Amino acid sequence: MNQSKPIPVTAVFDIGKTNKKFLVFDRDYAIIQKQQTILDQVEDEDGDPCEDISQLEYWIHQKLRNASQNKKIEIESLNFSTYGASLVHLDDQGNAIPPLYNYLKSYPDDLLDEFYDSYGGREAFVLRTASPPMGMLNSGLQLYWLKHRRPGKFGKIDRTLHFPQYLSYLITGKRVSEQTSIGCHTALWDFEKGDYHPWLEQEDILELLPPIRPVSSAFPADSQEASFRTGIGIHDSSAALAPYLFASDDPFMLVSTGTWSITLNPFNKEPLTYKELERDCLCYLDVYGNQVKASRLFLGNEYMHQTKKLSRHFGLQHRNGAVDLDPELLNTLSREADPGKKITLETAHESGPFPQEEAGNWQVDQFASYEEAYHQLMLDLVSIQVVSISLAQGSGEVDKLIITGGFSQNDFFVTLLASFLPDKKVYTASVPHASALGAAMVMNKADEEPHASRIHWKELLGLTLHRPQENLDVRQYAW
Repeated sequence: MNQSKPIPVTAVFDIGKTNKKFLVFDRDYAIIQKQQTILDQVEDEDGDPCEDISQLEYWIHQKLRNASQNKKIEIESLNFSTYGASLVHLDDQGNAIPPLYNYLKSYPDDLLDEFYDSYGGREAFVLRTASPPMGMLNSGLQLYWLKHRRPGKFGKIDRTLHFPQYLSYLITGKRVSEQTSIGCHTALWDFEKGDYHPWLEQEDILELLPPIRPVSSAFPADSQEASFRTGIGIHDSSAALAPYLFASDDPFMLVSTGTWSITLNPFNKEPLTYKELERDCLCYLDVYGNQVKASRLFLGNEYMHQTKKLSRHFGLQHRNGAVDLDPELLNTLSREADPGKKITLETAHESGPFPQEEAGNWQVDQFASYEEAYHQLMLDLVSIQVVSISLAQGSGEVDKLIITGGFSQNDFFVTLLASFLPDKKVYTASVPHASALGAAMVMNKADEEPHASRIHWKELLGLTLHRPQENLDVRQYAW
Protein backbone atom coordinates (compact mmCIF):
# COMPACT_ATOMS: atom_id res chain seq x y z
CA MET A 1 0.00 0.00 0.00
CA ASN A 2 1.42 3.37 -1.01
CA GLN A 3 1.68 5.86 1.80
CA SER A 4 0.95 9.42 0.68
CA LYS A 5 3.79 11.91 1.04
CA PRO A 6 3.75 14.00 4.22
CA ILE A 7 2.49 17.59 3.89
CA PRO A 8 5.24 20.22 4.29
CA VAL A 9 4.18 22.56 7.10
CA THR A 10 5.15 25.56 9.22
CA ALA A 11 4.39 25.07 12.91
CA VAL A 12 3.76 28.01 15.24
CA PHE A 13 3.42 28.28 19.00
CA ASP A 14 1.12 31.27 19.64
CA ILE A 15 1.33 32.02 23.35
CA GLY A 16 -1.26 34.38 24.79
CA LYS A 17 -1.75 35.37 28.41
CA THR A 18 -4.66 32.95 28.70
CA ASN A 19 -4.72 30.67 25.66
CA LYS A 20 -1.66 28.72 24.50
CA LYS A 21 -2.01 27.50 20.92
CA PHE A 22 -0.07 25.21 18.63
CA LEU A 23 -0.97 25.69 14.97
CA VAL A 24 0.22 23.97 11.83
CA PHE A 25 0.00 25.76 8.45
CA ASP A 26 0.41 24.26 5.00
CA ARG A 27 2.28 26.16 2.27
CA ASP A 28 -0.86 28.10 1.34
CA TYR A 29 -1.25 29.18 4.99
CA ALA A 30 -4.32 27.06 5.59
CA ILE A 31 -4.51 25.80 9.18
CA ILE A 32 -4.43 22.01 9.09
CA GLN A 33 -3.98 21.43 12.81
CA LYS A 34 -4.76 23.46 15.93
CA GLN A 35 -4.37 22.55 19.57
CA GLN A 36 -5.10 24.83 22.47
CA THR A 37 -4.72 24.74 26.24
CA ILE A 38 -5.01 26.94 29.32
CA LEU A 39 -2.26 26.46 31.88
CA ASP A 40 -2.59 27.20 35.58
CA GLN A 41 -0.65 30.17 36.84
CA VAL A 42 1.75 30.07 39.78
CA GLU A 43 2.73 32.82 42.23
CA ASP A 44 5.93 34.82 42.40
CA GLU A 45 7.73 35.51 45.69
CA ASP A 46 5.29 38.34 46.46
CA GLY A 47 2.22 36.17 45.91
CA ASP A 48 1.36 37.77 42.54
CA PRO A 49 0.15 35.45 39.75
CA CYS A 50 2.57 34.70 36.92
CA GLU A 51 3.24 32.32 34.03
CA ASP A 52 4.32 28.79 35.04
CA ILE A 53 7.36 28.70 32.80
CA SER A 54 8.27 25.06 33.51
CA GLN A 55 4.72 23.87 32.73
CA LEU A 56 4.76 25.89 29.50
CA GLU A 57 8.15 24.42 28.51
CA TYR A 58 6.83 20.90 29.09
CA TRP A 59 3.71 21.57 26.97
CA ILE A 60 5.81 23.02 24.11
CA HIS A 61 8.25 20.09 24.06
CA GLN A 62 5.35 17.60 24.18
CA LYS A 63 3.48 19.22 21.27
CA LEU A 64 6.63 19.51 19.18
CA ARG A 65 7.58 15.89 19.84
CA ASN A 66 4.12 14.66 18.81
CA ALA A 67 4.14 16.79 15.63
CA SER A 68 7.63 15.59 14.71
CA GLN A 69 6.48 11.96 15.01
CA ASN A 70 3.34 12.58 12.92
CA LYS A 71 3.92 10.82 9.57
CA LYS A 72 1.23 12.90 7.82
CA ILE A 73 3.18 16.14 8.12
CA GLU A 74 6.77 17.25 7.72
CA ILE A 75 7.79 20.33 9.71
CA GLU A 76 9.85 22.62 7.48
CA SER A 77 9.78 25.65 9.78
CA LEU A 78 8.91 26.51 13.36
CA ASN A 79 8.28 29.90 14.94
CA PHE A 80 6.89 31.54 18.08
CA SER A 81 4.49 34.42 18.70
CA THR A 82 3.97 35.58 22.29
CA TYR A 83 2.65 38.45 24.32
CA GLY A 84 5.22 41.16 25.03
CA ALA A 85 6.43 43.11 28.06
CA SER A 86 7.85 39.89 29.52
CA LEU A 87 11.44 38.85 30.10
CA VAL A 88 13.11 35.54 30.92
CA HIS A 89 16.47 35.68 32.67
CA LEU A 90 19.11 32.96 32.26
CA ASP A 91 21.77 31.98 34.79
CA ASP A 92 25.34 31.09 33.86
CA GLN A 93 24.23 27.51 33.13
CA GLY A 94 21.66 28.75 30.59
CA ASN A 95 18.69 27.85 32.78
CA ALA A 96 15.71 30.14 33.33
CA ILE A 97 15.63 31.96 36.66
CA PRO A 98 11.99 31.84 37.77
CA PRO A 99 9.58 33.51 37.95
CA LEU A 100 8.47 35.11 34.68
CA TYR A 101 7.07 38.26 36.28
CA ASN A 102 3.57 39.32 35.23
CA TYR A 103 3.47 42.67 33.44
CA LEU A 104 0.38 43.56 35.52
CA LYS A 105 2.43 43.39 38.73
CA SER A 106 2.53 46.76 40.46
CA TYR A 107 5.69 48.85 40.23
CA PRO A 108 6.94 50.91 43.21
CA ASP A 109 6.09 54.59 42.61
CA ASP A 110 9.18 55.83 44.42
CA LEU A 111 11.46 53.65 42.26
CA LEU A 112 9.75 54.88 39.09
CA ASP A 113 10.22 58.51 40.16
CA GLU A 114 13.86 57.79 40.98
CA PHE A 115 14.38 56.25 37.54
CA TYR A 116 12.85 59.16 35.60
CA ASP A 117 14.74 61.70 37.73
CA SER A 118 18.01 59.89 36.92
CA TYR A 119 17.44 59.80 33.16
CA GLY A 120 16.30 63.21 32.04
CA GLY A 121 12.83 63.50 33.55
CA ARG A 122 9.60 61.68 32.81
CA GLU A 123 8.45 63.71 29.81
CA ALA A 124 11.75 63.61 27.92
CA PHE A 125 12.33 59.92 28.65
CA VAL A 126 8.90 58.63 27.65
CA LEU A 127 9.12 60.65 24.43
CA ARG A 128 12.52 59.27 23.41
CA THR A 129 11.46 55.69 24.14
CA ALA A 130 7.84 56.06 22.88
CA SER A 131 6.87 54.26 26.09
CA PRO A 132 4.09 55.74 28.23
CA PRO A 133 4.87 55.28 31.94
CA MET A 134 3.27 51.90 32.64
CA GLY A 135 5.54 50.31 35.25
CA MET A 136 6.06 46.59 34.62
CA LEU A 137 4.49 46.98 31.15
CA ASN A 138 7.69 48.86 30.32
CA SER A 139 9.60 45.58 30.45
CA GLY A 140 13.02 47.26 30.52
CA LEU A 141 12.05 48.74 33.88
CA GLN A 142 11.67 45.20 35.20
CA LEU A 143 15.46 44.92 34.93
CA TYR A 144 15.93 48.23 36.76
CA TRP A 145 13.55 46.99 39.48
CA LEU A 146 15.46 43.72 39.84
CA LYS A 147 18.80 45.51 40.10
CA HIS A 148 17.59 47.95 42.78
CA ARG A 149 15.02 45.86 44.68
CA ARG A 150 16.11 42.23 44.08
CA PRO A 151 19.93 42.55 43.86
CA GLY A 152 20.50 38.91 44.84
CA LYS A 153 18.42 37.66 41.94
CA PHE A 154 19.80 40.30 39.57
CA GLY A 155 23.35 39.17 40.37
CA LYS A 156 22.56 35.67 39.05
CA ILE A 157 21.51 36.91 35.59
CA ASP A 158 23.90 36.02 32.77
CA ARG A 159 21.56 36.90 29.87
CA THR A 160 18.06 38.35 29.53
CA LEU A 161 15.76 37.28 26.68
CA HIS A 162 12.42 38.63 25.58
CA PHE A 163 9.71 35.99 25.92
CA PRO A 164 9.44 35.03 22.20
CA GLN A 165 13.22 34.67 21.93
CA TYR A 166 13.33 32.53 25.06
CA LEU A 167 10.93 30.00 23.55
CA SER A 168 13.08 29.89 20.41
CA TYR A 169 16.17 29.43 22.61
CA LEU A 170 14.53 26.36 24.17
CA ILE A 171 14.68 24.66 20.77
CA THR A 172 17.82 26.16 19.18
CA GLY A 173 20.04 27.04 22.13
CA LYS A 174 20.69 30.41 20.42
CA ARG A 175 20.44 33.62 22.46
CA VAL A 176 19.35 36.64 20.43
CA SER A 177 17.29 39.81 20.70
CA GLU A 178 14.76 40.98 18.11
CA GLN A 179 13.28 44.39 17.32
CA THR A 180 9.53 43.80 17.51
CA SER A 181 10.02 42.70 21.13
CA ILE A 182 12.45 45.53 21.91
CA GLY A 183 10.16 48.16 20.38
CA CYS A 184 6.87 47.51 22.20
CA HIS A 185 6.76 50.14 25.01
CA THR A 186 9.76 48.53 26.74
CA ALA A 187 11.60 51.78 27.68
CA LEU A 188 14.64 50.15 26.07
CA TRP A 189 14.70 51.68 22.59
CA ASP A 190 15.61 55.26 21.76
CA PHE A 191 13.37 56.02 18.77
CA GLU A 192 15.25 59.28 18.08
CA LYS A 193 18.60 57.62 17.41
CA GLY A 194 17.42 54.11 16.46
CA ASP A 195 19.40 52.32 19.15
CA TYR A 196 19.20 51.28 22.80
CA HIS A 197 18.69 54.15 25.25
CA PRO A 198 21.89 55.17 27.10
CA TRP A 199 20.41 54.24 30.51
CA LEU A 200 21.08 50.56 29.81
CA GLU A 201 24.81 51.08 29.56
CA GLN A 202 24.89 53.36 32.58
CA GLU A 203 23.13 50.69 34.68
CA ASP A 204 25.40 47.87 33.35
CA ILE A 205 22.31 46.19 31.88
CA LEU A 206 23.18 46.43 28.18
CA GLU A 207 25.70 43.58 28.55
CA LEU A 208 22.85 41.24 29.58
CA LEU A 209 21.05 41.65 26.25
CA PRO A 210 22.11 39.37 23.36
CA PRO A 211 22.82 40.76 19.87
CA ILE A 212 19.88 41.92 17.77
CA ARG A 213 19.00 39.72 14.79
CA PRO A 214 16.41 40.34 12.01
CA VAL A 215 12.97 38.90 12.75
CA SER A 216 13.31 36.59 9.71
CA SER A 217 16.42 34.92 11.17
CA ALA A 218 16.31 31.14 11.56
CA PHE A 219 18.54 28.44 13.00
CA PRO A 220 18.60 24.71 12.29
CA ALA A 221 17.03 22.57 15.01
CA ASP A 222 16.05 18.96 15.62
CA SER A 223 13.26 17.09 17.38
CA GLN A 224 12.67 13.34 17.28
CA GLU A 225 15.08 12.96 14.35
CA ALA A 226 13.17 15.65 12.41
CA SER A 227 15.14 18.69 11.27
CA PHE A 228 13.62 22.10 10.55
CA ARG A 229 14.38 25.83 10.44
CA THR A 230 13.44 27.56 13.68
CA GLY A 231 12.68 31.26 13.85
CA ILE A 232 13.68 33.58 16.67
CA GLY A 233 10.12 34.50 17.63
CA ILE A 234 8.06 37.68 17.28
CA HIS A 235 5.94 39.96 19.47
CA ASP A 236 2.26 39.16 18.90
CA SER A 237 1.06 42.69 17.98
CA SER A 238 3.75 43.01 15.31
CA ALA A 239 3.01 39.44 14.18
CA ALA A 240 -0.69 40.29 13.71
CA LEU A 241 0.29 43.30 11.59
CA ALA A 242 2.77 41.33 9.43
CA PRO A 243 0.31 39.58 7.03
CA TYR A 244 -1.15 42.94 6.00
CA LEU A 245 2.32 44.46 5.52
CA PHE A 246 3.35 41.52 3.35
CA ALA A 247 0.13 41.47 1.34
CA SER A 248 -0.63 45.14 0.70
CA ASP A 249 1.31 47.58 -1.45
CA ASP A 250 -0.91 50.53 -0.47
CA PRO A 251 -0.69 52.43 2.82
CA PHE A 252 -3.24 51.26 5.38
CA MET A 253 -4.08 51.44 9.06
CA LEU A 254 -5.03 48.36 11.04
CA VAL A 255 -7.63 48.79 13.79
CA SER A 256 -7.29 45.75 16.03
CA THR A 257 -10.39 45.59 18.24
CA GLY A 258 -11.35 43.66 21.33
CA THR A 259 -11.08 44.63 24.98
CA TRP A 260 -8.61 47.21 23.68
CA SER A 261 -8.89 48.90 20.30
CA ILE A 262 -5.40 49.62 18.95
CA THR A 263 -4.93 51.52 15.69
CA LEU A 264 -1.59 50.65 14.07
CA ASN A 265 -0.18 52.85 11.30
CA PRO A 266 3.07 51.51 9.79
CA PHE A 267 3.15 54.50 7.40
CA ASN A 268 3.40 57.32 9.96
CA LYS A 269 7.06 58.16 10.52
CA GLU A 270 6.42 61.40 12.45
CA PRO A 271 8.09 61.55 15.87
CA LEU A 272 5.77 60.98 18.80
CA THR A 273 4.84 64.20 20.61
CA TYR A 274 4.18 64.46 24.33
CA LYS A 275 0.64 65.63 23.59
CA GLU A 276 0.05 62.46 21.54
CA LEU A 277 1.54 60.36 24.30
CA GLU A 278 -0.84 61.95 26.80
CA ARG A 279 -3.69 60.97 24.45
CA ASP A 280 -2.71 57.28 24.59
CA CYS A 281 -0.42 57.11 21.56
CA LEU A 282 2.80 55.14 21.45
CA CYS A 283 5.14 53.50 18.94
CA TYR A 284 6.02 49.93 18.03
CA LEU A 285 8.63 48.52 15.66
CA ASP A 286 7.39 46.37 12.77
CA VAL A 287 9.00 43.29 11.22
CA TYR A 288 11.25 45.53 9.12
CA GLY A 289 12.42 47.48 12.18
CA ASN A 290 10.39 50.55 11.15
CA GLN A 291 8.32 52.72 13.47
CA VAL A 292 4.59 51.99 13.76
CA LYS A 293 2.55 54.85 15.25
CA ALA A 294 -0.25 53.46 17.40
CA SER A 295 -3.19 54.82 19.38
CA ARG A 296 -5.16 52.96 22.04
CA LEU A 297 -8.71 53.02 23.40
CA PHE A 298 -10.32 50.76 26.02
CA LEU A 299 -13.21 50.37 23.59
CA GLY A 300 -14.41 46.81 24.10
CA ASN A 301 -14.31 47.03 27.86
CA GLU A 302 -16.45 50.20 27.88
CA TYR A 303 -18.86 48.67 25.37
CA MET A 304 -19.34 45.52 27.46
CA HIS A 305 -19.78 47.54 30.64
CA GLN A 306 -22.40 49.84 29.12
CA THR A 307 -24.40 47.15 27.29
CA LYS A 308 -24.68 45.23 30.57
CA LYS A 309 -25.82 48.42 32.26
CA LEU A 310 -28.45 48.99 29.55
CA SER A 311 -29.61 45.39 29.82
CA ARG A 312 -30.13 45.73 33.58
CA HIS A 313 -31.99 49.04 33.25
CA PHE A 314 -34.30 48.03 30.39
CA GLY A 315 -34.68 44.37 31.39
CA LEU A 316 -33.41 43.17 28.02
CA GLN A 317 -30.64 40.73 27.32
CA HIS A 318 -28.03 42.26 25.02
CA ARG A 319 -27.08 40.27 21.94
CA ASN A 320 -24.70 41.43 19.22
CA GLY A 321 -26.69 42.26 16.12
CA ALA A 322 -29.94 42.55 18.07
CA VAL A 323 -30.22 46.29 17.34
CA ASP A 324 -30.37 47.37 13.69
CA LEU A 325 -28.81 50.67 12.72
CA ASP A 326 -31.55 53.29 12.32
CA PRO A 327 -30.23 56.20 10.17
CA GLU A 328 -33.11 58.48 11.16
CA LEU A 329 -32.50 57.98 14.89
CA LEU A 330 -28.75 58.51 14.50
CA ASN A 331 -29.31 61.66 12.44
CA THR A 332 -31.58 63.02 15.17
CA LEU A 333 -29.09 62.23 17.96
CA SER A 334 -26.27 63.69 15.88
CA ARG A 335 -28.14 66.83 14.90
CA GLU A 336 -29.46 67.57 18.41
CA ALA A 337 -26.21 66.47 20.11
CA ASP A 338 -27.56 66.81 23.65
CA PRO A 339 -24.50 67.01 25.97
CA GLY A 340 -26.52 65.45 28.79
CA LYS A 341 -27.20 62.33 26.74
CA LYS A 342 -23.64 61.75 25.62
CA ILE A 343 -21.88 58.80 27.17
CA THR A 344 -19.87 59.34 30.33
CA LEU A 345 -16.91 56.96 30.20
CA GLU A 346 -16.88 54.62 33.17
CA THR A 347 -14.07 52.14 32.41
CA ALA A 348 -12.26 53.76 29.44
CA HIS A 349 -11.89 57.18 31.08
CA GLU A 350 -8.09 56.91 31.51
CA SER A 351 -7.51 55.70 27.95
CA GLY A 352 -7.92 57.05 24.45
CA PRO A 353 -7.74 60.57 23.00
CA PHE A 354 -9.69 62.22 25.87
CA PRO A 355 -8.25 60.75 29.08
CA GLN A 356 -9.85 61.75 32.37
CA GLU A 357 -8.72 60.96 35.91
CA GLU A 358 -12.19 60.22 37.24
CA ALA A 359 -14.75 57.69 36.02
CA GLY A 360 -18.20 59.11 35.39
CA ASN A 361 -21.70 57.68 35.67
CA TRP A 362 -23.80 57.63 32.51
CA GLN A 363 -27.45 58.28 33.30
CA VAL A 364 -29.26 55.73 31.16
CA ASP A 365 -32.68 56.39 32.69
CA GLN A 366 -33.02 59.50 30.48
CA PHE A 367 -33.55 57.32 27.39
CA ALA A 368 -37.00 56.22 26.28
CA SER A 369 -35.83 52.81 25.02
CA TYR A 370 -32.94 50.39 24.84
CA GLU A 371 -32.64 51.16 21.11
CA GLU A 372 -32.25 54.91 21.67
CA ALA A 373 -29.62 54.41 24.39
CA TYR A 374 -27.72 51.87 22.28
CA HIS A 375 -27.65 54.26 19.30
CA GLN A 376 -26.26 57.03 21.55
CA LEU A 377 -23.67 54.60 22.96
CA MET A 378 -22.47 53.57 19.50
CA LEU A 379 -22.52 57.14 18.17
CA ASP A 380 -20.21 58.26 20.97
CA LEU A 381 -17.89 55.26 21.02
CA VAL A 382 -17.39 55.37 17.25
CA SER A 383 -16.88 59.15 17.42
CA ILE A 384 -14.07 58.65 19.98
CA GLN A 385 -12.67 55.81 17.86
CA VAL A 386 -12.52 58.16 14.85
CA VAL A 387 -10.39 60.64 16.82
CA SER A 388 -8.12 57.81 17.96
CA ILE A 389 -7.68 56.76 14.33
CA SER A 390 -6.86 60.33 13.30
CA LEU A 391 -4.12 60.47 15.96
CA ALA A 392 -2.49 57.33 14.53
CA GLN A 393 -2.89 58.69 10.99
CA GLY A 394 -0.99 61.92 11.65
CA SER A 395 -0.55 64.39 8.79
CA GLY A 396 -0.17 61.76 6.06
CA GLU A 397 -2.95 60.46 3.83
CA VAL A 398 -4.05 56.88 4.44
CA ASP A 399 -7.36 55.99 2.84
CA LYS A 400 -7.50 52.27 3.64
CA LEU A 401 -8.69 51.10 7.06
CA ILE A 402 -8.75 47.42 8.05
CA ILE A 403 -10.81 46.40 11.10
CA THR A 404 -9.94 43.13 12.81
CA GLY A 405 -11.02 41.41 16.01
CA GLY A 406 -14.32 41.48 17.88
CA PHE A 407 -15.86 44.66 16.47
CA SER A 408 -15.23 43.51 12.89
CA GLN A 409 -18.22 41.21 13.52
CA ASN A 410 -20.44 44.11 14.65
CA ASP A 411 -22.16 45.45 11.51
CA PHE A 412 -23.56 48.45 13.38
CA PHE A 413 -20.08 49.52 14.49
CA VAL A 414 -18.42 48.99 11.09
CA THR A 415 -21.16 50.71 9.07
CA LEU A 416 -21.23 53.68 11.44
CA LEU A 417 -17.43 53.95 11.30
CA ALA A 418 -17.55 53.91 7.48
CA SER A 419 -20.22 56.65 7.64
CA PHE A 420 -17.99 58.83 9.85
CA LEU A 421 -15.14 58.30 7.35
CA PRO A 422 -16.76 58.36 3.87
CA ASP A 423 -13.44 59.27 2.22
CA LYS A 424 -11.78 56.07 3.45
CA LYS A 425 -12.19 52.51 2.27
CA VAL A 426 -13.19 50.58 5.38
CA TYR A 427 -12.57 46.84 5.28
CA THR A 428 -13.11 44.09 7.78
CA ALA A 429 -10.76 41.15 7.83
CA SER A 430 -11.45 37.66 9.08
CA VAL A 431 -8.09 36.18 10.03
CA PRO A 432 -8.86 34.01 13.06
CA HIS A 433 -5.22 33.58 14.14
CA ALA A 434 -3.43 36.64 12.77
CA SER A 435 -0.49 36.48 15.21
CA ALA A 436 0.25 32.86 14.33
CA LEU A 437 -0.19 33.57 10.61
CA GLY A 438 2.23 36.48 10.83
CA ALA A 439 4.80 34.32 12.64
CA ALA A 440 4.45 31.67 9.91
CA MET A 441 4.71 34.20 7.06
CA VAL A 442 7.84 35.76 8.58
CA MET A 443 9.52 32.35 8.36
CA ASN A 444 8.65 31.87 4.70
CA LYS A 445 8.72 35.42 3.32
CA ALA A 446 11.99 34.97 1.45
CA ASP A 447 10.96 31.87 -0.46
CA GLU A 448 7.16 32.02 -0.52
CA GLU A 449 6.59 33.54 -3.97
CA PRO A 450 5.79 30.28 -5.83
CA HIS A 451 3.05 29.52 -3.30
CA ALA A 452 1.84 33.01 -2.43
CA SER A 453 1.33 33.94 -6.07
CA ARG A 454 -1.54 31.44 -6.15
CA ILE A 455 -3.31 33.20 -3.32
CA HIS A 456 -5.12 36.44 -3.80
CA TRP A 457 -4.36 38.43 -0.67
CA LYS A 458 -7.96 39.56 -0.23
CA GLU A 459 -8.98 35.91 -0.08
CA LEU A 460 -6.22 35.01 2.35
CA LEU A 461 -7.04 37.90 4.66
CA GLY A 462 -10.81 37.68 4.14
CA LEU A 463 -11.21 41.39 3.33
CA THR A 464 -14.73 42.77 2.93
CA LEU A 465 -15.40 46.38 1.91
CA HIS A 466 -18.06 48.28 3.92
CA ARG A 467 -19.79 51.34 2.57
CA PRO A 468 -21.32 54.28 4.47
CA GLN A 469 -25.01 54.00 5.36
CA GLU A 470 -27.28 55.77 2.91
CA ASN A 471 -29.18 58.78 4.28
CA LEU A 472 -26.87 58.98 7.31
CA ASP A 473 -24.79 62.10 7.97
CA VAL A 474 -22.77 62.02 11.21
CA ARG A 475 -19.53 63.57 9.94
CA GLN A 476 -19.95 66.74 12.02
CA TYR A 477 -20.72 64.88 15.25
CA ALA A 478 -18.15 64.95 18.02
CA TRP A 479 -18.33 63.40 21.46
